[in-house]
Amino acid sequence: MSPPPPSPKPSRQRLQRIPATAGSAPILSALRADGAVIITSLFPPSAISLLNTEINPLMSPIAPGSTQPSPFIQAFHGPTTKRLNNLVGRSPTFRSLFLENDLIHECCSALFVNDSGGYWMNSAQVIDIPPGSAAQPLHRDQWQFPVFTLVGPEAPEASCNFIVALSGFTDENGATRVIPGSHAWKDMSDNGRAEDSVAAEMEVGDVCFISGKVVHGGGANVTEGETRRGLAMVFQASYLTPEEAFPFNVEREVARGMSERGQRMVGFRSQALKDSPGVWKRDYREGEEVYC
Repeated sequence: MSPPPPSPKPSRQRLQRIPATAGSAPILSALRADGAVIITSLFPPSAISLLNTEINPLMSPIAPGSTQPSPFIQAFHGPTTKRLNNLVGRSPTFRSLFLENDLIHECCSALFVNDSGGYWMNSAQVIDIPPGSAAQPLHRDQWQFPVFTLVGPEAPEASCNFIVALSGFTDENGATRVIPGSHAWKDMSDNGRAEDSVAAEMEVGDVCFISGKVVHGGGANVTEGETRRGLAMVFQASYLTPEEAFPFNVEREVARGMSERGQRMVGFRSQALKDSPGVWKRDYREGEEVYC
């Protein structure tokens, strides 16, 4: 038996840049072609300013690095990088302006609803990469769910990530790096080479929208005084377990003030899976009857 053909390797193309005003159709077309696309001006400067104002005092006391013993996870989290989670519980601006963005939900619906019947949020975190930080190991977000690595590029989407530029993203200050086309490689365990990646350079308010299949990673920050700040919002198919245990982190009174869509994103409503009576229930009752 002859060995399988090698994974096609992409050229060092730049990511497509599509304005948010163009709507979801061209954005999704670019995502399917390249595995990633930059959505320009998705969030206005006023929204970015409000979010940064809320999270600045929360980021300050966070210790850099990882609490995990695994050397790989320590490198993945970054020894100098700061990460802030539970944005749903901590930031009214995140709940009202970021989690409720209609274009994000149009894109998620197109990726997940036909396959799984629904989707919810895996995690949301602010990531500060300070000067002197090394590049993050290249990876695919779907590595959290190993079966998708085994199935290959034809598998349904496990997850997608919207990386929001809360500061300017440049090649020098650690912009997310992406290998365009890697979402179509036959071998999903191949994480490629750094020299094949391109920098997702963005203005404040732009978003790098990536498939869970595409190889990417935070870049090295070689500047002397710029901290690169990004917001990673990861969504996934309803049948997969989120990274953040939202119902244990978000106060019930906070959840009650959220929209029905927002409550579903963070586990305060049941998930209506395709060809299934649903999940995330108690005594077969819908979650909203119990949790909210």
